[in-house]
Amino acid sequence: MMDIDFNEYKLRCELRGHDDDVRGICVCTDEHIATSSRDRTIRVWSLGSDDKRKYSASKILLGHTSFVGPLASIPPSEEYPEGRLVSGSMDTSVLVWNLVNGEVVQSLKGHKMQVTGVTLDDEDIVSSSVDQTLRRWRNGQLVESWEAHQSPVQAVLKLPSGELISGSSDTTLKLWKGKTSLRTFTGHADTVRGLAVMPDLGFLSASHDGSIRLWALSGEVLLEMVGHTSIVYSVDAHASGLIVSGSEDRHAKIWKDGVCVQSLEHPGCVWDAKFLESGDIVTACSDGVARVWTVRDGMIADQMEIDAFDSLISQYKLSRKKVGGMKLDELPGIDALTLPGTSDGQTKVVREGDNGVAYAWNMSEQRWDKIGEVVDGPDGVGDRPILDGAQYDFVFDVDIGDGEPIRKLPYNRSENPYDAADKWLLKENLPVAYRQQIVDFILQNSGQKDFTFNPSFRDPFTGANAYVPEQASHIAATPAKPLYKHIPKRGVLVFDVAQYEGILKKMTEFNNTLRSDPVNTDKSMTESEVARVGAIVKILKDTSHYHATNFTDMDIALLLNVIQAWPAAMMFPATDLVRMLVLHPHGASLLFKHVENNNDLLLDVIKKVTEDSALPANLLTTVRVLVNLFKNPSFHHWLQRHHSQILDAFSNCYSSPNKNLQLAYSTLLLNYAVLLIEKKDEEGQAQVLSAALQIAEEEAADVDSKFRSLVAIGSLMLEGLVKKIAIDFEVESIAKSAKASKEAKIIEIGTDIDLLIRQP
Repeated sequence: MMDIDFNEYKLRCELRGHDDDVRGICVCTDEHIATSSRDRTIRVWSLGSDDKRKYSASKILLGHTSFVGPLASIPPSEEYPEGRLVSGSMDTSVLVWNLVNGEVVQSLKGHKMQVTGVTLDDEDIVSSSVDQTLRRWRNGQLVESWEAHQSPVQAVLKLPSGELISGSSDTTLKLWKGKTSLRTFTGHADTVRGLAVMPDLGFLSASHDGSIRLWALSGEVLLEMVGHTSIVYSVDAHASGLIVSGSEDRHAKIWKDGVCVQSLEHPGCVWDAKFLESGDIVTACSDGVARVWTVRDGMIADQMEIDAFDSLISQYKLSRKKVGGMKLDELPGIDALTLPGTSDGQTKVVREGDNGVAYAWNMSEQRWDKIGEVVDGPDGVGDRPILDGAQYDFVFDVDIGDGEPIRKLPYNRSENPYDAADKWLLKENLPVAYRQQIVDFILQNSGQKDFTFNPSFRDPFTGANAYVPEQASHIAATPAKPLYKHIPKRGVLVFDVAQYEGILKKMTEFNNTLRSDPVNTDKSMTESEVARVGAIVKILKDTSHYHATNFTDMDIALLLNVIQAWPAAMMFPATDLVRMLVLHPHGASLLFKHVENNNDLLLDVIKKVTEDSALPANLLTTVRVLVNLFKNPSFHHWLQRHHSQILDAFSNCYSSPNKNLQLAYSTLLLNYAVLLIEKKDEEGQAQVLSAALQIAEEEAADVDSKFRSLVAIGSLMLEGLVKKIAIDFEVESIAKSAKASKEAKIIEIGTDIDLLIRQP
């Protein structure tokens, strides 16, 4: 084995050709590398004959119908002299390729959801999937399948000792001998995403919790490597002892003896990283490029290529930098200050170097006065388009025709569209005759209706009224992208109305019943505890002073004890109080501490209310608690981590005859859609999508419940990662059905989804 003294890795070459994210890497030999991509293709790269530093694409493998992920190499044989390649895809299939001609020799179908891992076990292929199973294939046929975890299986690996190891979204790893689980490894706090063999020591795992762990087969954690600031997708090891990991944080990190010795920055997420036998590293990036890195002096790229890559990193970072919520690279330069302002105090933000600087127009002095450097603002502000240093709700592209350039039309919903049209026409020096058509265009593309014509316009130069033509002129305007009425959903929904008097009355009634019952009297509240519940309600009712009121830790413990100790039929009033407590900032923070100290606390409550003969009142109040948890970011990690258990526990609510429960459940799905889109949690999105589709297809579903489920579906398709899954699940027929509804908002969201399906 080659021993590598650590030296700094530098760029060797770039493998360009994919049209989308490079998702997976397979090192067939040091001379041949395969890469998979979101563009549905696999490319095989071969070492150049002239320049030994570089690889060129020798084959493009076409056959998958959705993005391709895991890859594995089968060594050459007499029948296949260049070997074979195994690939797994979002399309649920496993394909085996002949590398001589690039043709599919086996198509292995059986998984119900995305294939996440493939590994070789002697002559067999073993695959893992989001459908929670491992499947063994032999000679093109399925020979066995078993449910390996209670959550999606994210990776599978054959160990040199002969066993299989699997990693799952349930945060565990399992060691398998055949279909028999020999050991479960616990320790990660989130999804286990990647696996690799660590020669002579054990195996490595990469996790969404940001860590990499080295395990012995006994279950002992030999090393934990922490340094990434986001999800770690992949890990690999070299015979020298070096480890490489790839992460959402845009870095491939190199580790030696548990210490990060180098970080290779990329212009996007690093989906995969693999060692060549030589010790060089291959990385797969979301910018569609695979890169090879080396420590060998004679193999480093030319300085011009290194400078180009450094420039790409700088440009990427600049494009991501925000000042005051605005993207720095979208700000105008300082020359924008040569144009006078239109009103005293008007502000403009311009780019000066790597900073955004704000200026205010001084009308009396006719100059721009510098205010100061702008710092980053709250999340979400930067989503609004920018024109000339100002943010707007919309910036439309308008084509005047006759060879004229495309013009930018800015508009805020708070503006009178006639005023916006008037200002724009004057600025662009266009005929006033276009006014009504511009107004109609603004109203149509900003989703506003029933706006009454305003005849009060006076031309500032002539004083004349505007002429509104009856016939359309040749002006044509096309928005930069489709505008949807109801998607994507921004922010979460909550249930913030409570009948406090009824809650108190019911809790007092139940407490009296317990007190008079010899068996349960020890579970009843004391008089002082009853009084304390009244004090809790008083604080919750006074919403105008939420910023200044506090609870005690004993208040939270009291309510939780009632929920846990009281019989199931009596717990719902206390659960309803917790629902409202979550919306109080201090109450939520105290509850979060209890959940942190006992991670199973809320899961135990969920189990209690969803057991056999579950009561609708318990289901309703508990689902509403979960819905309101989304309001507080402290709970987001917990909600994401346990999404599968939560959604499975309440999965039957979609068909409940109780409309309030239906609505609560659909709201839970909608909030989960918003959160999991933000977290880029593809597996979670797929589960939410599947649950929302059930409601959308349910003929008896309440209108509001159906609407919220459709908004969840549309948002997941538009901004999530599951559009293809939705289309595979025949969402088009759901959209068609919605468009035929008698309810206006169902028609509108159905139209949104239908339009989205037709977008490339």
